[in-house]
Amino acid sequence: METVTAADGTEIGFNRHGEGPPLIALHGSASTGESLQPIVSQLAADYTVIVPDRRGRGASGDGDDHSLDREVEDLQAIVDAVDGEPVILAHSFGGLVALAAAPSLTISRLVLYEPAVTVGESADPPLSAGVRSLADEGSDTEAMRLFFEAGSGIPDVTAMPWWPEHINMGWVDTVIRELEAVEAFELPTLDFETPTLLLTGEYGPDHLAAGARAVNEAHEQSRLVEIEGIGHLGLLSEPAHVAELVTTFADDPTAVGQ
Repeated sequence: METVTAADGTEIGFNRHGEGPPLIALHGSASTGESLQPIVSQLAADYTVIVPDRRGRGASGDGDDHSLDREVEDLQAIVDAVDGEPVILAHSFGGLVALAAAPSLTISRLVLYEPAVTVGESADPPLSAGVRSLADEGSDTEAMRLFFEAGSGIPDVTAMPWWPEHINMGWVDTVIRELEAVEAFELPTLDFETPTLLLTGEYGPDHLAAGARAVNEAHEQSRLVEIEGIGHLGLLSEPAHVAELVTTFADDPTAVGQ
């Protein structure tokens, strides 16, 4: 495990896997970098894959005031520590972080799997309020269940093989603050030049598919691919397929998507 120091002094931990040009893999909510091992093991055959733990979990510290801006600074610190211009592959909330950071990053390609971008009419009450209410009642497990089922489009999270043993219920506070960041985010003008690939799963949540389409429409340098037969966790369930799209796009951004 290596570390970099973010702008606010927080230590962000990361691991390296494989050899080759650099690729940063950024995980989503309620997880650490370890959750991306299926896709990382595929990509490590061609890349040096840098896998951080985002702040507030795993090997990384946390600051007093969380915001999307702090996470952007964390990613900037990781990019600065990498030799060359990395590809970034980012999932869910990690995708929102990478999208927000992209205008200031020196990177070669950006791949976002169902980034946590929402468009259109906001839910009332917002999902963050429902998760917070359950957590305040002392039911962290039910709070996390609501997050996965409503936020990630998983019909019944209790049927998943990793539930609940592989979920740290203590992460509910980080989930709430990230949901609040998603709800506050407004898609800006996307005038950065980095070629960008938006990936969605056929069975992913509708609101994240809509967000990916909005990003694709707002960014002239982007392309969009919907992958059949998978959902929001496609990086884990079909890592070979996703890795092939990533490597193909990294080599030639016109070779995939539309």
